[in-house]
Amino acid sequence: MEYHHASDMNGVVSEYLNMHIESKHNGSSREVKDSKEAADANKLTLIEKAYSTMLSELGEDVDREGLLCTPLRAAKAMQFLTKGYKETTQDIMNDAIFDENHDEMVIVKDIDLFSLCEHHLVPFFGKAHIAYLPNKKVVGLSKLARIVEIYSRRLQVQERLTKQIASAITEALEPAGVAVVIEAVHMCMVMRGVQKMNASTVTSVMLGGFHDNPKTRREFLALALKK
Repeated sequence: MEYHHASDMNGVVSEYLNMHIESKHNGSSREVKDSKEAADANKLTLIEKAYSTMLSELGEDVDREGLLCTPLRAAKAMQFLTKGYKETTQDIMNDAIFDENHDEMVIVKDIDLFSLCEHHLVPFFGKAHIAYLPNKKVVGLSKLARIVEIYSRRLQVQERLTKQIASAITEALEPAGVAVVIEAVHMCMVMRGVQKMNASTVTSVMLGGFHDNPKTRREFLALALKK
């Protein structure tokens, strides 16, 4: 007959319980993922139907060859163009904030951005220029571009987009200052309405040191807008 010490048995029981808990956790994660995928598929179907209805009401034949797959393609495109609703700054940081004894200006300029005007659902596009004054912390440079991507991939107005980017950087880094300038062309002014081909819009947000110190602000603008 084989005997086991109580400590050995406790170890076996503990291992069994851990395996059981992990199995339940994995099962729960799969269920959540499956549920999310089902919900996304349902949303895609509803958006596809909405595009089909819109095309029909515009007088198009949705059964003709060129439009057979257009509602589905348009639905997928709209989900991509608004994917920023499903992302947060916390999601993309991924431990990319580092302690660093650096307090001089950091600038990332000419970040391409594409967004949709919430008033007419037509594109506006251009470039974002970002600067921050580190307060013992720096961030991976690509993350600044990712923040621009998160907020531009939503229905937007340029003024709010500029503020959201600046606020997100401020919240994530707690820097001594943040500056954001966006230069963009709006198709709602080019393709319709006043139809001004060469009009562009510039918005800016200055926080902390960039707001309080004119010299710092001038340095940023000179560097960021230099062609």
